[in-house]
Amino acid sequence: MQKIAVCVSGGGTNLQAIIDSIADGTVKNTEIAVVISNKASAFALERARMAGIPGICINPKEYADKEQFAAAMTGTLKEYDVSLVVFAGYLVVVPDGIIKEYRNRIINIHPSLIPAHCGMGYYGLKVHESVLAAGNKVTGATVHFVDEEADHGPIILQKAVNVYEGDTPEVLQKRVMEQAEWKILPEAINLIGEGRVYIEDNIVHIRQDSDSVLPLSSRGGLKQ
Repeated sequence: MQKIAVCVSGGGTNLQAIIDSIADGTVKNTEIAVVISNKASAFALERARMAGIPGICINPKEYADKEQFAAAMTGTLKEYDVSLVVFAGYLVVVPDGIIKEYRNRIINIHPSLIPAHCGMGYYGLKVHESVLAAGNKVTGATVHFVDEEADHGPIILQKAVNVYEGDTPEVLQKRVMEQAEWKILPEAINLIGEGRVYIEDNIVHIRQDSDSVLPLSSRGGLKQ
């Protein structure tokens, strides 16, 4: 059984998509062990409570430095025996110590087709405002492994979404969530849980079957 932690800063719509996908069997062999937010008021923690999932606030502002924050995060992840960390709208600059400890075991969902409209400062409606300002006809979402750079790291899945004349950032945001984010994030979690994802030369590959690849929890990381 793959145990995951879902890290969220806001309402948790992607968290809900994961909860629902586990419940309906779309995501198999996976349990949400804990939901972590940097904000005590985040509705994501209420979603966790309603689903019977432990929810914890770990606010980096409450720690003297990033090393202490990293220690608190990694300590919690180990306490809940987490094998995969999922950033689902987690607006925190993650210390390198966490990334090093969970190398190739942290994934993120970003609401654009990376490498477009991504990096520091590109989050929430700002991403969709950038897409519309550029006149893009297609946007989408990307699930990728997390490394030391913002919105950078091996891409696991992408899904395109059309941009229409007259779209507002809010309308486009909703379409990207509904048509892309809520679909490919659970799919990526399921693929990893089935042991079908591996990395070679910093590129993600997905096997058609899981016979020859062990789950992350069985080997402590992905093959490089």
